[in-house]
Amino acid sequence: MRLRRPRLPRTRAGRRRLVQAVMAVSVLALLPATWTRLATDGRLRTAADVPRTDVAVVFGAGLWDGEPSPYLAHRLDTAARLYRAGRIEVVLVTGDNSRKDYDEPDAMRAYLVRHGVPDARIVSDYAGFDTWDSCVRAKRIFGVDEAVLISQDFHIRRAVALCQEAGVVSYGVGVAARHDVTWYYGGVRELFAAGKAALDAVAEPDPRFLGRRETGVADALARAR
Repeated sequence: MRLRRPRLPRTRAGRRRLVQAVMAVSVLALLPATWTRLATDGRLRTAADVPRTDVAVVFGAGLWDGEPSPYLAHRLDTAARLYRAGRIEVVLVTGDNSRKDYDEPDAMRAYLVRHGVPDARIVSDYAGFDTWDSCVRAKRIFGVDEAVLISQDFHIRRAVALCQEAGVVSYGVGVAARHDVTWYYGGVRELFAAGKAALDAVAEPDPRFLGRRETGVADALARAR
């Protein structure tokens, strides 16, 4: 059966209403992305000028054969560089460990140790299933009040906006990445993810898994001092 092509309005008034409707939908779609930009004004830094902060949060970005994906490795490299420069004391790695054969936090920890960050200065969040969950858990489970957030440049604004909403005073370091297919996909995905982020900021849902308060960050900072 041949599908019928949609018909455009025949009258000038009909076409005007169609254009207005398209413009309204476009504006609504861009509002969340505009919010993330406004909410992060003055909060983005480079690895060279980010304020010295006790804790850095590194968000998961996938594993390849059990090892951090190239995008995740770049995030971890930045965290290790900040640690070696004395700009952070503890790294909170947050990612997905929803099944036994997939463990982002432990892979992130092992990578950081290989790159010069002591194991005692790394804390793992095994239930960072998305950005909002990671931010809320950083505040409510690990007691993080201020942090440097590390992610790719296309994601960092959303991460900072959500962590600010979750009560974590945040500075974002956006890791530059080669403009490959993954980068373009990530940029397009952010347009849709910003909508969910705005809803999370308004509704403030509990994370998928909350659990009890953990002292890992406080303990690691105590050892550092």
